[in-house]
Formats: sequence, C-alpha cells, structure tokens
Amino acid sequence: MNLQGKKLGFIGTGKMGGALIKGICDAGLLSPSDVYASDLYEPSLDELKQDVGINADTDNLVTVRNSDIIVLAVKPQILRKVINSIKDDVTADKLIISIAAGVKLEDIEGEFNEGTRVVRVMPNIAATVNEAASAVTQGKSASKEDTEITLTIFRSVGSAIQVPENLMDAVTGLSGSGPAYVFPVIEAMADGAVYEGLDRSSALILAAQTVMGAAKMVLETGMHPGELKDMVTSPAGTTIRGIRILEESGVRAAFMKAVIESSNRSKELAK
Repeated sequence: MNLQGKKLGFIGTGKMGGALIKGICDAGLLSPSDVYASDLYEPSLDELKQDVGINADTDNLVTVRNSDIIVLAVKPQILRKVINSIKDDVTADKLIISIAAGVKLEDIEGEFNEGTRVVRVMPNIAATVNEAASAVTQGKSASKEDTEITLTIFRSVGSAIQVPENLMDAVTGLSGSGPAYVFPVIEAMADGAVYEGLDRSSALILAAQTVMGAAKMVLETGMHPGELKDMVTSPAGTTIRGIRILEESGVRAAFMKAVIESSNRSKELAK
C-alpha cells in the first residue's frame, strides 16, 4: 500500500508515537513534510521536529485539520478527553488509528461522531528499535483499504498482522506484554555465563543475540520451533542437558501461564 499523497498526523509523541514517526520517515513511506504531530510536552515535539523535520504543534486541532490519517498515541486514561476535543473536526474522509491499550473499538467509535472510520492497533515497545509486533483490527465503518493502510504504517516498524477484536486480549498477553517476559530470560542466561566466568558485557551481548537469532530463524525458515530445537540438540550432548533442566523447572508451563494471566488481566481492565 502506497501512502504517497497522504498526510499523516500523530496526537501524542511519547515513546510509541515518536518511534512510529521515526520509523515511517526512515522507511521512506512519507516525507517528513507530510507528517504532523502534536503534544502538550514541547521537548518531545521539538526533538522530533529537529531530528526528523516533521510539522509540530501543541494544538491537536492543527494536526487533525492537516491530516488524512490520525494516530491517537495517547494513554488510555486521557483518550476520551482527547477525542472530545477533536471529534467535530474529524470528517468522514479522515481515518483514525488508536493505539490506546485496552480500549475497545466500540468505546472509541462511541466517542466519535457516527460513521467515523476507526482502526485499533496493539503494538509493542520494540517499535523503538523497528522490531515491533503489532496486531490490527478493523472498526465497523473502516474499509479494507483503511486496514491495509494501517498494516503498511505498522510494518514500517516491525511485523503487523490483522486479527478479530475478540483476540486482542490474547495479543496483549503475548506480544504486548511479551518483551517483559523475555528480558529476564536474557538476563538469566547472561547470569549463567557470568557464573561460569564470562564477563557481564560479553554475556549480555551473546545472550541477546542468541535470542534474536533464534527468533529470526522461526520467522524466516517457517519451521516449527520444535524442529529447530532438534537441529541444535545432539544425542547425549550439551544442549539436551540444558533442555532437561528447563523441562524440570517448568519453563514452558510458566510462559504459557504468563501469557494467559496477562490476557485475563487485559479482559478485566476492559470491563
């Protein structure tokens, strides 16, 4: 999907909003001159304006009026207030993309005027390094083209897929919260190597690269993780010793429980 000719606006330029803006401009999806952003926090606006060259203003209406696509990159607790301040300027030709965690489409659409085109996205923090895992779900007035535009935007900072909204809580538990599950794993792997005598810096580099490389093999080979595991696991070798410890410690069950519990909490917060 080509975004050339479109004007893209961001309300909110925190970590996620800023990462998306940089990713989109770095990928060449749009010229910085076609990107508008607004935020009450002027330092983040000024930084983006200087580093990327976008249009920046503290007035949200400037962003809305100049944009064809508007990304709401604000915290859930202020989303309603932001929508109420801009909804009369959101005309039928504008697409709204919300990345407010846990806020359902029907709640977002209910705040806007009838017929507003809304798409909801659940990205994750890895957008800050262009490796986000994002899920997109389409609102009742949005079109297939609106969804394709949204997927294009979020694929500029990683991977993005389309899911029905009833699976968004599962997405939250998996990819939304998932980086926080993996960081302690990287730290623990490095700790083991430090115990065996490796220096901390080298251990962290090797642990993080190992996790990234394993993930890339899953994505690029299309092979089942179990098959890939068997490729590394020689009979009576070093790897199977480590696998045995992981199984005895219930690591797989613990990860499953973490995703399920996080998903359940997401459902609770949405009520």
